[in-house]
Amino acid sequence: MSHAPSLNTWSDALAGFNLGWFPLGLVIVAAIPLVFIALYALTYGVYGERKISAFMQDRLGPMEVGPWGLLQTLADILKLLQKEDIVPTAADKFLFVIGPLVMFVGSFLAFVVLPFGPAFIGADLNVGLFYAIGIVALEVVGILASGWGSNNKWALYGAVRSVAQIVSYEIPASIALLCGAMMAGTLSMQQFCVAQSGPFGLLHWYLFSNPVAWLPFLIYFISSLAETNRAPFDIPEAESELVAGFFTEYTGMKFAMFFLAEYGSMFMVSGIISIVFLGGWASPLPNIGSFALNTMTSGPVWGTFWIIMKSFFFIFVQMWLRWTLPRLRVDQLMYLCWKVLTPFAFVAFVLTAVWEIYK
Repeated sequence: MSHAPSLNTWSDALAGFNLGWFPLGLVIVAAIPLVFIALYALTYGVYGERKISAFMQDRLGPMEVGPWGLLQTLADILKLLQKEDIVPTAADKFLFVIGPLVMFVGSFLAFVVLPFGPAFIGADLNVGLFYAIGIVALEVVGILASGWGSNNKWALYGAVRSVAQIVSYEIPASIALLCGAMMAGTLSMQQFCVAQSGPFGLLHWYLFSNPVAWLPFLIYFISSLAETNRAPFDIPEAESELVAGFFTEYTGMKFAMFFLAEYGSMFMVSGIISIVFLGGWASPLPNIGSFALNTMTSGPVWGTFWIIMKSFFFIFVQMWLRWTLPRLRVDQLMYLCWKVLTPFAFVAFVLTAVWEIYK
């Protein structure tokens, strides 16, 4: 006769998933806000960008569907769901269909190792940072498959541009993240947050505790804009030259998957930079005398709040830059990568190593 598992059995099982003493029900309830946060970041990121661009251009943005246009994104999703899924006659149907799926999956697999709090992490891999860097490269396969499979010269040009751009900027981005790995002495994303936690709040974050950290921080942020095809590096989607780039021939939900992948990548790189250089879920507030601000603003729920807010800040900066900076030319793009960011990334690597040895 079988028996239902006891609370101790569930606790033992949960302990293997880095959930500590939290009962299963509490973990499920606590995960519900994360689901809504993820939905906001991926779908309402479009709404946020439209509003930010409107305010910067002295417009109102979407206002018709729902109060202040809050339901506009849902209306757009419903519209895309009802659109006809067109596959061009001359297209390679397998590559055409698999391209957006690979790109969509590649942009979300890195979320597995992003710690959304001391108790909320999918997998605390001891090579989590290496996994996050490597899995991003999967997007390149999806982009190339989409551009080639479309059998359209504009789509192919956009795909080649995008692949060359992402592969190039992965080098300075990876070296910059390795600087963070040297500071923490680990590749575990969770341990990055633990190493930057302390009673003095943000003074424990590498960006403020290490005088060298500013250089890899800036290098990674600039490189992340190029890796996610954000302005001023949105050359693969140059409307005046390539119509819409590698997704010119796509309609309906396949078209929407490219946008979801882009905003998912924006959130991912924002989360990585927040974890590696800004303490992740660590509270920025210190313990001052009898006011234990750090203690009161720490823990699973507060940790989730801090990392989400830090990530949203960088997403806002990415949107801000899109409507501020002009698009670079292809030669300027490659010059910045190979002759500016990559040499400075090696300099940052050496300086970080020297600092860690002699500090």
